[in-house]
Amino acid sequence: MKIIGLCGTNGAGKGTVGEMLVERHGFLFVSVSDLLREEARRRGLPVEREVLRTISAEWRREFGLGVLVDKAKEAFDRAGDKYKGLVVDPMRNPGEAQHLKDLGGVLVWVDADPRVRYGRIFSRKRSKEDDKTFEQFMAEEQAEMTTQGDAATLNMSAVKGKADIFLENNSDDLEAFKSQAEQQLALLLN
Repeated sequence: MKIIGLCGTNGAGKGTVGEMLVERHGFLFVSVSDLLREEARRRGLPVEREVLRTISAEWRREFGLGVLVDKAKEAFDRAGDKYKGLVVDPMRNPGEAQHLKDLGGVLVWVDADPRVRYGRIFSRKRSKEDDKTFEQFMAEEQAEMTTQGDAATLNMSAVKGKADIFLENNSDDLEAFKSQAEQQLALLLN
């Protein structure tokens, strides 16, 4: 099984890389954020970043640091031979990133200028959670970049240190970025 973990900053284009892998290479895309949103709704909690961070840390403490990767792999296994690979988005904890690598996976870090990323998130307004100032956006990112607790909490800086491939996405041309990502991932995809 080919498995790719997407990591990087918010609004950088991780989902765009995932879309490319689905559209052009037959991968199953699993958003661990969606799994966490579903759990928040099931518990009757607001779907906010802090709540999702709390749930993910709870799950890691209870089921192991690789729990989100395991949940994605279970979805892939249930699908049988329907997909050629699995792409998991996002990897935000070094333990889950290492678990993905231990399964033979590759980590792809996607980044972009903070102002570009903020503009993308602010313009898409998926939820009221996206309606924030640039300063709030950067403060949230900083909180996720370094450990704020034990090994089960987020630490995107440590995940970045485990990345195998780095992509920069400052353009608004999605198709060009998908092609750039595909070129850099070509050895993995063949």
